[in-house]
Amino acid sequence: MPRPLLLLLLAAAGAMVLGVGIGSVPLAPAEVWRGLRDAGDPAGMIVRDLRVPRVLLAFLVGGGLGICGAALQALVRNPLADPYLLGLSGGAGLGAVLAIAARPASAWAVPASAFAGAVGAVALVYRLSVVSGRRLDPRVLLLSGVVVGAFAAAVMSAVIVLSDAPQLRNAFLWLLGGFSAASWRTLAVFAAYAIVPIGFLFYSARSLDLLALGDETAFHLGADVERTRRLVYLSASLLTAASVATCGIIGFVGLVVPHAVRRGWSPLHRALLPGAFVAGGAFLVLADTLARSVLRPVELPVGVVTALVGVPLFAVLLRRTVA
Repeated sequence: MPRPLLLLLLAAAGAMVLGVGIGSVPLAPAEVWRGLRDAGDPAGMIVRDLRVPRVLLAFLVGGGLGICGAALQALVRNPLADPYLLGLSGGAGLGAVLAIAARPASAWAVPASAFAGAVGAVALVYRLSVVSGRRLDPRVLLLSGVVVGAFAAAVMSAVIVLSDAPQLRNAFLWLLGGFSAASWRTLAVFAAYAIVPIGFLFYSARSLDLLALGDETAFHLGADVERTRRLVYLSASLLTAASVATCGIIGFVGLVVPHAVRRGWSPLHRALLPGAFVAGGAFLVLADTLARSVLRPVELPVGVVTALVGVPLFAVLLRRTVA
């Protein structure tokens, strides 16, 4: 195993241990261990039913967003591309806000509506991006994502303004992201949706390397450019939609993590994708741990923490890249 990946795995394991032990109710390592072994222990419910599924879900979502960012940056050949810049979060957020405003009776109505909104945004952005018959233009794809995201944000704002106070608060809390509703069932549902897109993106590592070189070069080196582009975009979109439907909008993971892994390890996607998955998972676990412990018992939205950490980190990475 490459040393950088081993170090990332150790860091991720440490982050997950911290995530299980730290929270509104601090637990010593011995209490965590007893809770894992004995369901009847007083700490067992906190550890096994609340924190372990929450930490695992945060790791999988962070890892998924990390590899989505890496894949989309190669797809559009733009280092600023990430799942949220392409309109996916706007569509998912709009679906969630509409569901909240309708006062759903089912707890699954908001995630289902968010997923439907994200899929709708994917379809609209893709349709706008197809030019010259059936050719997908990466530059138009990026612009289409910005336009669709801006339109969805405008409609969201209108719906939120017309909603009463409790719905408004719930909508804002959901849009800023969080894992307070994490459970073993939620983890299983997300994993079921995410396993195929994640597997395909890992399988496409060599094709992503070729796409990053440009369409003509990729074609002459044997890549089916249009087919690969469509499948990568669809996989990244579905994975992002599942993430947003599960835990709301969490930004900067897909933007910052691939840059950090690229600079610290390798730009080749065979190494970049596993590194981005592990680093993204560790980053989001630490962000969630900080969100629920810094002002306990009040829990901050995870999206606020990732923005506060991600913006300065991205500024540093951008400065070093330019220099």
